[in-house]
Amino acid sequence: MAGLRVVKSRDEFEGEIFESLAIIQGSDLPPHAAGVEFEEIGKSRKRVDGVQRVTGRATYTQDVTLPGMLHARVLRSPYPRARVRAIDTKKAEALPGVRAVLHRFNSPKAAFRGEETIFRDEVRFIGDEVAAVAADDAETAVRALALIEVEYELLPHVTDLEEAISDEAPKLEDGGNVFDAGSLKRGEARQAFKDADAVVEGTYRTSTQLHNSLESHGAVAQWDGQILTVWESTQHVFGVREGLRAALLIPLSQIRVICDYMGGGFGSKGGAGKYSIIAALFAKQLGRPVRCVLTRHEENLAAGNRSATLQKIKIAAKDGRITAIDHTSWSNAGQGRWVANPTGPTNTLYDFANLTTKSYRVVTNAGSLSAFRAPGYVEGTFALEQAIDELAERIGVDPFTLRRRHAASQRDPRTTKAYSLKRLLECYTIGAREIGWSDRRAGGTRGSAPHRRRGIGMGTQIWGGGGGPPAYATVHFNSDGTVILRAGTQDIGTGTRTVLAQICSEELGVELDRISVRIGDTEGPYGPISAGSLTLASVGPAVRLAARDAREQFLGAAAGVLEVPRTELRMERGHIVSKGARTPIAEVSKKLENNTVIGKGSRWPNPESLSIKTFGAHFAQVEVDTLTGEIFVEKVVAVHDIGRIVNPMTAASQVQGGVIQALGFALSEERVVDRSLGRVMNADLEWYKVPTVLDVPEIVVRFTDRPDRRANNLGAKGLGEPPIIPTAAAVANAVANAIGVRLRHAPMTPPRVLEALAVVP
Repeated sequence: MAGLRVVKSRDEFEGEIFESLAIIQGSDLPPHAAGVEFEEIGKSRKRVDGVQRVTGRATYTQDVTLPGMLHARVLRSPYPRARVRAIDTKKAEALPGVRAVLHRFNSPKAAFRGEETIFRDEVRFIGDEVAAVAADDAETAVRALALIEVEYELLPHVTDLEEAISDEAPKLEDGGNVFDAGSLKRGEARQAFKDADAVVEGTYRTSTQLHNSLESHGAVAQWDGQILTVWESTQHVFGVREGLRAALLIPLSQIRVICDYMGGGFGSKGGAGKYSIIAALFAKQLGRPVRCVLTRHEENLAAGNRSATLQKIKIAAKDGRITAIDHTSWSNAGQGRWVANPTGPTNTLYDFANLTTKSYRVVTNAGSLSAFRAPGYVEGTFALEQAIDELAERIGVDPFTLRRRHAASQRDPRTTKAYSLKRLLECYTIGAREIGWSDRRAGGTRGSAPHRRRGIGMGTQIWGGGGGPPAYATVHFNSDGTVILRAGTQDIGTGTRTVLAQICSEELGVELDRISVRIGDTEGPYGPISAGSLTLASVGPAVRLAARDAREQFLGAAAGVLEVPRTELRMERGHIVSKGARTPIAEVSKKLENNTVIGKGSRWPNPESLSIKTFGAHFAQVEVDTLTGEIFVEKVVAVHDIGRIVNPMTAASQVQGGVIQALGFALSEERVVDRSLGRVMNADLEWYKVPTVLDVPEIVVRFTDRPDRRANNLGAKGLGEPPIIPTAAAVANAVANAIGVRLRHAPMTPPRVLEALAVVP
């Protein structure tokens, strides 16, 4: 491959657009032709690292133990807002086993997300970092924290979203508590509302959801001379490296970040955290490795969340079509500096000629929001899809039919690029058939007992998932014929190692078990964050290019060894094949001796005129107990268009996980905060209710499984976010169908169901 060029790409992540520069090498490959029979792509394969995971041999960050390692623990604010006047650490420092204490009066400046230091002079939520202790063991560090004396000046606080919006709330920033986070206007909504046959208005609320990844946030840091090595549970090793560079003011060449295995992140582990910097500062000061890992309680205070929202929607119809929509949202960002925009689905999903949307970020004295699997889109879809169902009922049109009328070609309002909703219509058709939509009845049906009602509902999904540059990969042949694939990504539990190995195997003609995948290390080629449904669609095409480059180089060398023209050779199932003769690749590799073959690949930019989108539709069947208020989800049908499916088994697993997580959002997960104290009352897994295996219904997964040849050379798109987006809306619409009452607050707990039923005449 020859020639380099620099391109600027525009990518979608967390519902936002960002630009990046990428150096592109050589030329791209065309997508596979239709009807190609693959050996690996499209086949269900067990995870290549499955044995390591289930036997405990996989090394997660929390498993990293180094000789002489110290343990760091963090003193956190007991107040939602206060000024730190003084800190006395003498008693803590005198405790045997304590090696050092850091706080804002003695720590070096270490920039963190726009602030000069990781320890603020004004703590802004319960759980904010005040000081840190490094000790010989975790128990000693915890004891030392209790000996630190802090003088606080208490300040007025507000933690609740709707209280923070009111004029009576204390002002937390110079501009107040409410900040404009985006707006969009299309057509003439005001006039369309005047001319409408029917108008529906509703107020929707969603509660704060906590990530609760099985592996909490944490890092282990070690200095070797001038080189800092950090093992971190992260979705972006390169993002952590950049964060450490900015905080510690040291060159990137002196920082290495490793994430071999990771126990979940769901968007919350996108870069360096304060725990990363604390571990690095202590390690440099003390000359010993330092481990700083959050407890479950800390995780649910300070590691981020899906923000609570307040949303108001007004929607109108005339002559059986939606003619106008107005959607305004407020999001409790806590101390976050950005907002996940709930109006995103309204702006992009349907063909609405007249539209007005506004989004606001609200600052409160609560933990910061963090990206959480389709941030904003889960919340916004919950409101939008219910409003559409309610309007359909008002005008006497089947909700399925009303949606189909508005699934037409669209243009992305932010990039002005066009996209088509034809594949969404395929999802609708498949899902309706699987759930038995033709048997759905207005008003629901009788359930398994006289006091139980059964209903069916649906919800729709749109997201990006097209991926893009920069992403790079290399494929290296060993002298024994085995292959090493290196890419700058990380496997966050989604099966990335497996699908990348399948892509490499397919292009090379080398068996899957002969390929070793090396990822999760900044010493490899650069790769993007594993979030925003970016990974496969970004890194996979680069892997295919690298494998093709390596294959062509190897065949060229093999031609000389075998004394056969290059045009007569091909690779197939671990052999070099020529006119019926089959020579094992390992045999040829031995004859090449120490000649090295390294293929390189770069992700090419997306089409300039098209916006790459993923689509999906979920259908839910529920039973509601009108005496207890319990909602039993009996079946979920999840249908998605994500282009080509590389591994049906891992893809289905992704969808099942997204649906289960969405059921938590819909039915049980809710951070509870004491407003007067600012304290999270359920910062654990006993009182914060995530779904268990007993809560999981039948989940039917279907894919359109047609490559999107415009997307990239694989025709594949991302699947991380799509499965969580429409489930809660589908469940809410099914509940309304069952009991004739609409629940506009997630989670839809039994008390909220009974409260809604009580107001029915």
